[in-house]
Amino acid sequence: MKNHVDLTDDEFEQQFKNCLIDPAMFTHEAHLRLAWIHLEKYGVEKAITNICSQLKHYVEFLGAADKYNETVTIAAIRAVYHFKLKTDASTFSEFIAKNPSLKNNFKELLAHHYATDIFNSPTAKVQYLQPELLPFD
Repeated sequence: MKNHVDLTDDEFEQQFKNCLIDPAMFTHEAHLRLAWIHLEKYGVEKAITNICSQLKHYVEFLGAADKYNETVTIAAIRAVYHFKLKTDASTFSEFIAKNPSLKNNFKELLAHHYATDIFNSPTAKVQYLQPELLPFD
């Protein structure tokens, strides 16, 4: 497999949960897809719990625990949720096609919510920071 889109949603979710996803396959788009899948199945709060736990486990498994960022992870899930509420899409491919800014301008989108540079903040890495500028839905 060369791309996460080669897997069904269930396969992708399970392979990620079991740390079987090749890190090269786990792109920004794949992160967004994981959020979309979990939001579809579990709702926003459970999606946050699941993904934070699984992503921490995944990066630890890879020996890259320093890559995890709590605020960016939760903000990404909340951003996907925001767009999901406003988009009629039955698949992730359709969803991302209708919301390309999530994929192409992600940092810019989050800059509308945060004054803090959450991508480089040591505090943001270890605990969720609430948006200072604009709350999420």
